[in-house]
Amino acid sequence: MLLISCPNCGSRDETEFHYGGQAHVAYPENPNALNDREWAEFLFYRDNTKGAFAERWLHSTGCRQWFNMLRDTVTYEIQAIYPMGTARPDAAPPAPESGTASTAPDSTTTGTAAPSIAATSIATSSAPASTTAPEGATK
Repeated sequence: MLLISCPNCGSRDETEFHYGGQAHVAYPENPNALNDREWAEFLFYRDNTKGAFAERWLHSTGCRQWFNMLRDTVTYEIQAIYPMGTARPDAAPPAPESGTASTAPDSTTTGTAAPSIAATSIATSSAPASTTAPEGATK
């Protein structure tokens, strides 16, 4: 759970807040001039950034005020909280990528080798295996 520092109320539990989407999305100058595709892109298309991302938040059970937050979407680290209408602060330099996935050639996470089935036990029937498709099957 996040501990969010409201600019008006101080540090509070994440459950007191509501996420409001991406920050700094400019409203179209002339919305009546937009075609359906442009209007849909304004309404529904948002960035999906890995790393620092500017978000809008509402302190819904406290002061009921909106504010912006710069948060890392990978680590959930809150980098900055700033009032609505101000420019986005510079993001902290990105941390080097690190993970736990194996890059070994036999790793199932790399997709380069199939898992071994040598140690599995599969019950076989006494009926001979058929190499033809059943009647009515399509190729």
